[in-house]
Amino acid sequence: MPDTGKKKKKKPHRFYDYSLLFTIIFLTVFGLVMIYSASSYKAQLDYDNPAYFAIRQAAIAGGSFVVMYIVSKIDYHWFARFAVLGYALSWITMLLTMFSPLGVASHGKKRWLKVGPGMLQFQPTELVKISLILFVAVFIAELGTRINKLRPTLVIIGFSLPLALLVTANNLSSGIIICGIVFVMLFVACKIKWPFFACAGAGVGLLAAAPYIGHILVNMHILKDYQLGRINVWKNPIMYSRSGGYQVLQGLYAIGSGGLFGKGLGESLQKLGFVPEAQNDMIFSIICEELGLFGAISLILIFMFMIYRFMVIAGNAPDLLGAMIVTGVMAHIAIQVILNIAVVTNSIPNTGVTLPFISYGGTSVLFLMLEMGLVLSVSNQIKLEQ
Repeated sequence: MPDTGKKKKKKPHRFYDYSLLFTIIFLTVFGLVMIYSASSYKAQLDYDNPAYFAIRQAAIAGGSFVVMYIVSKIDYHWFARFAVLGYALSWITMLLTMFSPLGVASHGKKRWLKVGPGMLQFQPTELVKISLILFVAVFIAELGTRINKLRPTLVIIGFSLPLALLVTANNLSSGIIICGIVFVMLFVACKIKWPFFACAGAGVGLLAAAPYIGHILVNMHILKDYQLGRINVWKNPIMYSRSGGYQVLQGLYAIGSGGLFGKGLGESLQKLGFVPEAQNDMIFSIICEELGLFGAISLILIFMFMIYRFMVIAGNAPDLLGAMIVTGVMAHIAIQVILNIAVVTNSIPNTGVTLPFISYGGTSVLFLMLEMGLVLSVSNQIKLEQ
């Protein structure tokens, strides 16, 4: 057979992180099981259907999973075109929520926005998180090595901080998470690290000193009275057991009564009206009560495995944009998991943070799936050498 002298080019194989995909599926299904377990009593009383919350969450999670898979098959560079639009929409939705009749109040704060046919509601803070991840990632990718200079870094902070402060004024926990996301992304992108360590040290010092200088911070308008109340509850929940300390104490009772292996799935007593909204922020306490220390540690290890997969994808990403997108999502998940568990165990003041993929909340699971779709899209652009 004659040799043409030409070698047929083989189409490069692309990577797809099935380990991360299966982790997402497991966490979502586990979350549905725990939502049913934690909310069945309340759902039976309020809606005459013990599976009310679980069915709603399952429907949204199922639709969101399909959207996630579609997003994962689209080149993430295409989404980068809409970074500025997403940033602008974040401002618009936050302003509409806070200053228009479309904003819906929850626990004294306007945190929901009515949109679309039938006036569906969603939390704009979740849109802010994914939009800012994409916006900052595109910004850093455009700057390249110039990110190590002071001025470009200050420009990114200048775009991010006002939006974060707007969110903080309405939702402290989301504001902390957004600031943390931008902080981690800049930390990873910049070569000079000492300013970040200094800022982190100052933040820890302020948190440690907050119980002792709380009234001064209120007078300086840094803290509000209800936020000072949360700090007082954190410092001494027993003293404030009839006010904000009730939920904290009931959560701690649930954790302590679970023991090593728990009471068994569905056997929680604290979910019977003792832990308010057990399917939301405090669901980790029900996990500890029903599955014990073993179940709690197993769940933490699964989240750690997810963070590890993010690190693998970011380290092998085709370009800086992909690496920064994955870093932002990794920061979001890690910070939110740490804050939720810290709040439930009373290690930090109560900030109202949900546990990703586990806590009840349609907006949360939808935007989390979108973020996972972006991460899987980055993984799908990694070329495998043969």
